[in-house]
Amino acid sequence: MDTFKLEIITPNGIIFCSEAVSVTLPGEEGEFGVLPEHASLTTLLKAGVIDIEKSSKSMESVVINWGVVQVTEEKVVVLVDGAVAIRGENESEIAKALDDAKTLMKDIGDSNVALASVSAKIESAAHRLV
Repeated sequence: MDTFKLEIITPNGIIFCSEAVSVTLPGEEGEFGVLPEHASLTTLLKAGVIDIEKSSKSMESVVINWGVVQVTEEKVVVLVDGAVAIRGENESEIAKALDDAKTLMKDIGDSNVALASVSAKIESAAHRLV
């Protein structure tokens, strides 16, 4: 199975660093997907959810406030101002991650439509984990 290296980095450190099969990113012009050997590009990201398909076929989601992504054929590097990974070993850890993600989205104060869209994706990601 073809994979690529995916890194999601904040000023506080690395949120995700592993092989991925695909990733969906919230671009300025709309969501877009990246697969192995994708054409190189660099673009801005808006507030939203990064959905990652790992080589184990499991999914992981990371909520971001804004950032930039650089895509090459072998690697995707995402630099973001703020991010929260929606993951956890138990329901209380997942609930804390959801609260942190909602706080991150409220802090940007972008628009109610964007906030509602991201909130729906966050809830959907949480249901996959439970």
